[in-house]
Amino acid sequence: MASLYNNKYYHRDLSWLRFNHRVLQEAADTRNPLYERIKFLAIFSSNLDEFFRVRVSDIRQIRKIEKPLRKRLISKPNKVLKEIKVQVDIQQQEFGRIFTSEIIPALKKENIHLINASQFTTTQKLVAHNYFEETLKPKLEIKEYNAHKKDIAFVKNEALYLAALTEEGMVQLVEIPDDVPRFFTFPQQNGKHYITFVDDILKYSLRQTPKGEKNLEFFEIKKSRDAELYIEDEFSGNLKDKIENSLDRRETGEATRVLIDQKMPLEFQKILNNILDVTNTDVVKGGPYHNFKDFFGFPNPTSKKLSNEELPPLPHSMLANYDSIFKAIDAKDQLLHYPYHSFEPVIRLMEEAAVDEHVVDIRITIYRAAKKSRLNDAIRLAAANGKRVTVFIEVKARFDEKNNLKWGKIFEENGANVIYSYPDIKVHSKIMLITREVDGERIRYAYIATGNFNEKTATLYTDFGLMTSNKKIAKEIKKVFLVLDRTIIVPKTKRILVSPFTTRVHFTELVNNEIAYARAGNGGSITLKMNSLQDKGMIKLLYRASTAGVKVRLLIRGMCSLIPGIKGQSENITVTSVIDRFLEHGRVYIFGNSGDHEIYIGSADWMTRNLNHRIEVVTPIYDADHKKTIRDLVEIQLNDSIKARVIDRAQTNKYVAEDDKKIQSQLATYEYVKEHLSN
Repeated sequence: MASLYNNKYYHRDLSWLRFNHRVLQEAADTRNPLYERIKFLAIFSSNLDEFFRVRVSDIRQIRKIEKPLRKRLISKPNKVLKEIKVQVDIQQQEFGRIFTSEIIPALKKENIHLINASQFTTTQKLVAHNYFEETLKPKLEIKEYNAHKKDIAFVKNEALYLAALTEEGMVQLVEIPDDVPRFFTFPQQNGKHYITFVDDILKYSLRQTPKGEKNLEFFEIKKSRDAELYIEDEFSGNLKDKIENSLDRRETGEATRVLIDQKMPLEFQKILNNILDVTNTDVVKGGPYHNFKDFFGFPNPTSKKLSNEELPPLPHSMLANYDSIFKAIDAKDQLLHYPYHSFEPVIRLMEEAAVDEHVVDIRITIYRAAKKSRLNDAIRLAAANGKRVTVFIEVKARFDEKNNLKWGKIFEENGANVIYSYPDIKVHSKIMLITREVDGERIRYAYIATGNFNEKTATLYTDFGLMTSNKKIAKEIKKVFLVLDRTIIVPKTKRILVSPFTTRVHFTELVNNEIAYARAGNGGSITLKMNSLQDKGMIKLLYRASTAGVKVRLLIRGMCSLIPGIKGQSENITVTSVIDRFLEHGRVYIFGNSGDHEIYIGSADWMTRNLNHRIEVVTPIYDADHKKTIRDLVEIQLNDSIKARVIDRAQTNKYVAEDDKKIQSQLATYEYVKEHLSN
């Protein structure tokens, strides 16, 4: 597999797996409370499910393309798939070890016993069987397939099934109901709490007959399917309708992974492969239970606090003191940092706009909407109140299409002008523009953020949002909306960066400026924080900066194709990754500029898709206070000595060596915001 690794670029998909390994490290980290460790197991599992449905599916489709074009998309797709399988198998083994050897014993110490069917007491068997008869049995359908007659079974995408081979040679498949809790809590006994998977209640009860227990062993399986919609022609007809009509295809797509119990006998595996119409390449061996993402809902039957202490969102130091968000923005640009700050000011801004007699126009882009949303309710109200409301909704936001379409319909029904996806490009920007008319003067208020207009993720993801009435910034944001409603084709902007038009060019200029400073002996520094770094053109540019003597510091949460620490190439580049309770999501770009720092925030990672194939918006930060705040917060992360990993050339994910300061950056950030940016 050496051909997949070189000293220039780390393969993006293998690097993503190293990111998910960092998530798994958090599950193993005994410094985390027990239920936080369990949550990280759930996150790891959920991440891996999506990886197979999206990235593995993409690579498999590339295999079918003619070789000349295929080489331009990805080299050696078969080798990539084999290496992915190797790495996933290693991580699955580690996952199983953490769960079995660390989590289960740790739960026992808290008098929480996660038991399987073989451990049920006589009383628990009666309780389990009653629950089966009353709740589970009415939901079940047992299907049988004859392996010798080459029967083919259809199993639902991502659904859990129990599979058994009968003495008569028939394969039984039973779908585990997904409309009941995954975990069942037995009555407490002698101060001890007993919990079981609903899977085990099924395994036990399905073996029971009036004549006794059947000799039948059930193994759990799950089939993941291709998540791509495969719309052949996005340019003709109604793209929104095509997407809406294609969503059901996910339920019947090609298999990207079949997860089985590693203890399943080899002969049964072969039979099951035939019935499921898959090959060994599709099969990934795991433990006896799948869908560990259900551990997000693992019950805590004790009175103990076994998770992190809450960090409630803090009120903004200025915005909380104004009865009008517009007045606050008039006074000064306002910078918010979620989830440390509450998302409430953004909601208040839209709620105020919905009823403000001076507001004449509201424009907003929505990429991933919350299912229940006061913000969206305010947008609906604004349209119903006769405001001119334009909402661009990206219905190609994977796995959020149905919810986005739902909100689009609600907005339309209330009089908003709703624009849906563009062909062949995604709108990933997070921008809003509100126009007021006061005493004959038009005043524009812009909001540019690194994260979505989503109240739920604003409590889980770290992001920045800027509220500004800067005339030049607001005017350029309006040009982006003119592109979205097809009034103009190219937005001519001098201050904000807009992909796919100016982002790459402007960032290239900024990096080259630092190279020039370094070569002139005036230093040179670049500090970047983003989710992912994959674009080879930008990586080459950072290598050039490093060889010129520019100090490059990178905070990369997810995949990183840049390889640091190579003499003559990247010895001046360091890469740090922080994984902690909140998902690091903000994009920040800081250029030294010989001491007069240029700072930007926005929605674009340095991935080819963000620079070339999406509409992204990045804004400069002009306010001196906000520039200092952003630099301070980034420095806190760069000095993390508890949750930071060093990304080296092999991406071994070693924790940064702890020092006497013991800085856990997310906790330190909360304290910083509490002291400097909150009431």
